[in-house]
Amino acid sequence: MALWKRFWLLLSAIWVLVCLLNAFTIVAFSEGEEAKALQPAALAVAVPALAYAALWAYFRLRSR
Repeated sequence: MALWKRFWLLLSAIWVLVCLLNAFTIVAFSEGEEAKALQPAALAVAVPALAYAALWAYFRLRSR
């Protein structure tokens, strides 16, 4: 596995953990405002996916 993929996997796991903790904290301590927790949950998925696509494209173009 390439080094950038290992770093991406590590940082993505940390990112997802922090975002989900943020979302669970919003749900646990906010009364009736569960909709606010959707943004951190969406970011938990979107940011690592976009980062992987950007890094994949960068290294793909760089290798040519």
